[in-house]
Amino acid sequence: MNMLMNELPRQIKQWGYELGFQQVGIADTDLHQAEQRLQAWLAQGYHADMDYMHKHGLKRSRPALLQPETLSIISVRMDYLPEAQAGIENALNNPVAAFISRYALGRDYHKVLRKRLQKLASRIEQQVGVFGYRAFVDSAPVLEKAIAEKAGLGWIGKHSNIINKKAGSWFFLGEIYTSLPLPADKAATNHCGQCTACLDICPTQAIVAPYQVDARRCISYLTIEYKGSIAENLRPLMGNRIYGCDDCQLICPWNRFARLSKETDFSPRYNLNAQHLLTLFNWSEAEFLQKTEGSAIRRIGHEQWLRNIAIALGNAPASSVIREALNAKMHHSSELLREHVLWSLKQQLGF
Repeated sequence: MNMLMNELPRQIKQWGYELGFQQVGIADTDLHQAEQRLQAWLAQGYHADMDYMHKHGLKRSRPALLQPETLSIISVRMDYLPEAQAGIENALNNPVAAFISRYALGRDYHKVLRKRLQKLASRIEQQVGVFGYRAFVDSAPVLEKAIAEKAGLGWIGKHSNIINKKAGSWFFLGEIYTSLPLPADKAATNHCGQCTACLDICPTQAIVAPYQVDARRCISYLTIEYKGSIAENLRPLMGNRIYGCDDCQLICPWNRFARLSKETDFSPRYNLNAQHLLTLFNWSEAEFLQKTEGSAIRRIGHEQWLRNIAIALGNAPASSVIREALNAKMHHSSELLREHVLWSLKQQLGF
């Protein structure tokens, strides 16, 4: 059995590469340091209204409480960068272009990775017989970044994303909790050094200290997770970012080593990497649902989508066409949207 467990990791990694993962590592289940960091983060209230971050108790940091008999964790990464960074920067710097975080331009990554992880688990089962396992893709109380760091996939950077020395940070993570006693890989070491580029570039200064992100100020949280009225002092800082924010990744020097994804599923749909704000603002709810089918974007719903775009239009250069489009939404059934449209009209008019 020991010989099998010693050889199996090499086979698992090979099968993972064949399934399209760029890296596969193995971690043990000791996450006590990550648990302490998580508890301190929650105590600061940095999770905003993401109550799910604490409602599961210690299941997030103690794998066997989530999946009984978990002895080791297989951690994988899959690159998703859909275009060169110069193109991303061009879109971000165009005030009338709708900027969408590059992870969300194509097919929902949850579906892509989960299917591959299931195939990997089935391949392991063919080799060793029935064993206990459960696959996760950002879908349960799992400390995926801490696990990836322990598995050697990269270190947690000052912006809280995982950075790989040879591949940057434009990748997704997934895990398989297993009952197999697999030997763990060597944990990754930190190579951020004295760099503070991500802290300095954050539009809302949400990275309040190295390795600490206050979700209450984070554009990704505000545009994706948060359903309510966005604070007026934060709206001008959001620029044209209507779904997520990639600034901290764009500025990271390690991303000079990032490679374009070979996964066609992550290629932009409906030209979403270069759409005009007004085009998306004019999508009906039916169009929104149709054009975001199978996409991570759909989860925010049409009302929130319009709220985010309204803010971006308020931040755009003054234009009669934009004011006309905003005025057309002033009688929308959503009070939330009307509030943000009114603010944007005032911005357009210089009030």
